[in-house]
Amino acid sequence: MPPLALIATICALSFLVQRSGRLVLLVACGLLVILTLGYWRQTIETAALVLVSAGFSILVGVPLGIVAAHRPWLYTLLRPFLDLMQTIPTFVYLIPALMLFGLGLVPGVVATIIFALPAPIRLTYLGIRGVPAPLREAGLAFGASPLALLLKVELPHARPAIVAGATECIMLSLSMVVIAALVGAQGLGEPVVRALNTVNIAQGFEAGLAIVILAIVLDRLLRRTRRDRSGEEP
Repeated sequence: MPPLALIATICALSFLVQRSGRLVLLVACGLLVILTLGYWRQTIETAALVLVSAGFSILVGVPLGIVAAHRPWLYTLLRPFLDLMQTIPTFVYLIPALMLFGLGLVPGVVATIIFALPAPIRLTYLGIRGVPAPLREAGLAFGASPLALLLKVELPHARPAIVAGATECIMLSLSMVVIAALVGAQGLGEPVVRALNTVNIAQGFEAGLAIVILAIVLDRLLRRTRRDRSGEEP
């Protein structure tokens, strides 16, 4: 798809999602800056890697967090591993992935999935565990099955925490995808690594600016804003 057509599509999608003209203007200006800097191809590659990696992490993390919230022994078993995964330096994730898969795109994606996985697990767990007991008791009193209780009571109440976990997962994936360029992953990490090797400050600043713009666009698109009747954001 031509860059301008893709930018128009993303702007239309952002308006449908958030209903904000200012957001559309922000997204359009940011993407046009990236296009002007000449990092459009790398930005699309980075966005694709982030969406794939974060998608797998959310697909595994949210159900695992739900199960852990209903099975305390499972969260007790997972907690040390989650703590370890969140304290290990990011570069360490690249070593086993590099040993198993070699240089290229695959080790970067695998390392990114593992690095971003704890966020949706923890926040989904906290969201489900934070459902007030009276809500659960009311659902059980009306004869709700465990599945109906989950779908109609627990998940709607825990939705803000789950969305926050998904957003944090995407931001973590973006940071890791850039570092994964050290093992041959494509995207905006390549010009950053090249700028570090050649001490090219201008190139590093431009690539870093493109990464910041992409992070802002993804964050604003995924942020759920609810307006009250007066039209003010809470």
